[in-house]
Amino acid sequence: MKGAQGEPAALGSPFPGSPPSSSSPLARLLSAFFYGTCSFLLVLVNKAVLTAYRFPSPVFLGIGQMVTTILILYVSKLNNIIKFPDFDKSIPRKLFPLPLIYVGNHISGLSSTSKLSLPMFTVLRKFTIPFTLVLEVVILGKHYPLSIIISVFAIILGAFIAAGSDLAFNLEGYTFVLLNDVFTAANGVYTKQKIDPKELGKYGVIFYNACFMIIPTVLISFFTGDFQQIAVFSVLDSEYQYRMIAQAAILFLLMYATVLCSHYNSALTTTVVGAIKNVTIAYIGMLVGGDYIFSMLNFIGLNICMAGGLRYSFLTIRGQDNLKCPMDEEKAMPDAKS
Repeated sequence: MKGAQGEPAALGSPFPGSPPSSSSPLARLLSAFFYGTCSFLLVLVNKAVLTAYRFPSPVFLGIGQMVTTILILYVSKLNNIIKFPDFDKSIPRKLFPLPLIYVGNHISGLSSTSKLSLPMFTVLRKFTIPFTLVLEVVILGKHYPLSIIISVFAIILGAFIAAGSDLAFNLEGYTFVLLNDVFTAANGVYTKQKIDPKELGKYGVIFYNACFMIIPTVLISFFTGDFQQIAVFSVLDSEYQYRMIAQAAILFLLMYATVLCSHYNSALTTTVVGAIKNVTIAYIGMLVGGDYIFSMLNFIGLNICMAGGLRYSFLTIRGQDNLKCPMDEEKAMPDAKS
């Protein structure tokens, strides 16, 4: 069964646009795994491009991702592979404020990756979780059981413990990561709100986000001198070019995976999957990479984060995070009557 604008109904859903709680466990699990995998690969590729090759412009990487997104989705629409609404004057109103949140999330995320070691970057990203929890309660009207809140608290507690032993403090890096946390939380919650198949749908949200923000981002890159730095950037070996292509492709997949995971699960679940992925990267950073400063307190904090994330995952599989919110009920009632 398909919803409006050609969007597939949630697996196991009795009618299009029904709450994500009716999604099958397999769809929820696979969408979460897909998001975690794409996010994991992106951090590694960004670290290589921005740090190992000293690429001068995170913003330019964002422009490449937007161009890739627009081309892939538009060509797919022309060939009837996917469907989303044609542009009209109601599109900006339906999409706002996602474009602004999206570009802030993207730029702050790329900038923060190059400022900190991978382990500390992953620790500070945990603060996205409480922001997401609060925004889901305020904007979406969701309510979570105590077991979920305790799991979230464990992740945050572990982050505090781990960050307390950071021996490589970087104020600029910390600022970018915390800004990225706020933008990520807002992006997840508003994406969940905007991907109603009767409105823009998943592909429409991704496509029009990129369309609206590519010109402002190009202007930012030009006036901040990024284009001039790119013009004199001299690394042109084939390995670097392959990594740039891989970075653009993974960024597109990550955008799609984020929307897909939020569609079948919740914004909070998407955020926690990212947290589990980040702790996994921290473990890898202890063994490879050379930029991790070992501390017992940091190690204990990371383990607490992982324990909280795994506990949340267990509760999510059991379906305890998908309590219906007022917005879901309002959408479901008209569909049921029809």
